[in-house]
Amino acid sequence: MRLISWHDLFCTFTGVALLTVVAVPLAALAVLALARWRRTTESTRAGAWCTSLADVGIVYGTLPWIWMTLMPGSRAGEVIGRVSLVPLRDLATMGSLGIVGNLLVLAALGFFVPLRFPALASIPRVLLLAAGCSLLIEVTQFVLLLDRVSSVDDVLLNATGAGVAALVSRPWWAAPETGEHVRRQPAASAPRG
Repeated sequence: MRLISWHDLFCTFTGVALLTVVAVPLAALAVLALARWRRTTESTRAGAWCTSLADVGIVYGTLPWIWMTLMPGSRAGEVIGRVSLVPLRDLATMGSLGIVGNLLVLAALGFFVPLRFPALASIPRVLLLAAGCSLLIEVTQFVLLLDRVSSVDDVLLNATGAGVAALVSRPWWAAPETGEHVRRQPAASAPRG
């Protein structure tokens, strides 16, 4: 029986996924510690929990995906990076796992950023932030010669995943002017007459 090496843990998709699962209790402890520390500065206990959960959620939900996208390929450093700038051309070769993976890369960022930063609580702003972050990832892959394809489709899918996640978190966004969470009021019925 072979022991798990550092390379297995930190340089394979399976290893990063395992480390992410193992880190769940650490992420929960980080939320707890941050919330306790923030109780002294936040106006409400719920506000301390919300900002702490959002901070940890952004990091914990995004960092492993970025780590995986920046893993070098088998010929890293030997070949010049490949670039694909034609939209939707790479979708056919990605397969469903690649498409779902790309949708998840910045999903946690899209979900939690509007909760943490009310100024970013709009779908266009989340899409712009996610597209910018994704573009930075693709440029980094190219510049570091990681033997990966820097594709516009990755940027589109990453931003789309963040936008969908932002829509899911929409009921909990804080209004920028007040900091109060958005509460959906039932529409008043029109008078009958």
